[in-house]
Amino acid sequence: MKADPAVQRRLLDLAQVDAELARVTHRRRTLPEIAEIAEAEKQLRAKQDAVTTIGTSLGDLNREVKRQETEIDQVRAREERDRKLLAGGSVGAKQLTDLEHELATLNRRRGALEDDLLELMERREAVEADSRHAEVELDKAQEALSDAARRRDSALADLESTEAKRTAERTKVVAGFPEPLLSLYDRVRAHKGIGAALLQSRRCGACRIELDRSAMSRVKEAAADEVVQCEECDAIMVRTGESGL
Repeated sequence: MKADPAVQRRLLDLAQVDAELARVTHRRRTLPEIAEIAEAEKQLRAKQDAVTTIGTSLGDLNREVKRQETEIDQVRAREERDRKLLAGGSVGAKQLTDLEHELATLNRRRGALEDDLLELMERREAVEADSRHAEVELDKAQEALSDAARRRDSALADLESTEAKRTAERTKVVAGFPEPLLSLYDRVRAHKGIGAALLQSRRCGACRIELDRSAMSRVKEAAADEVVQCEECDAIMVRTGESGL
């Protein structure tokens, strides 16, 4: 393939623009905020699960406390009824003995229930403290996720701006290239990542491999307008005074 040496040198400008576009693409895929967001989402789910678990435990304790309080109220109501019967003086000796025995039993039962209730309320107080702490941790996790998302969006906006500028620049640069040369460049870039590079000090600027003596001889013998490709990476090697020829 033949191309004016000046046109070939302009491939270096195109390669520089494409390298910047490639860096934008790579940067977009590897933003540290992406991994940070994934970890923040994981932490958020864990905190949400913790809040749910503690909330379930707290709900169970509240129901148990209510059940215990209801049972205590029932015992107290029974005690009050028996005391009224005793105070009325209308019961016989045997019933009196039975009522006194029942009152003693009810008193012991109420004491045991009240002790259990106190233990339940202490447990509930501890779980309520855990719940408040879990809510605080959940808020922190949500804020961490929001912060990472904001920083990701800001970084993406910067990358999109850079990409738009470089894409417009590329459109202008490629306008002056002959189609065969541009097709070759794009084909090599699609397969190898770099379409053209400077041959500098006997070294290919794309793969950084130094050309051996026979390869350098072939390059030296090539006409100035001949398009020369690297035998190792296929990149178009642009020859200038720096090429060591």
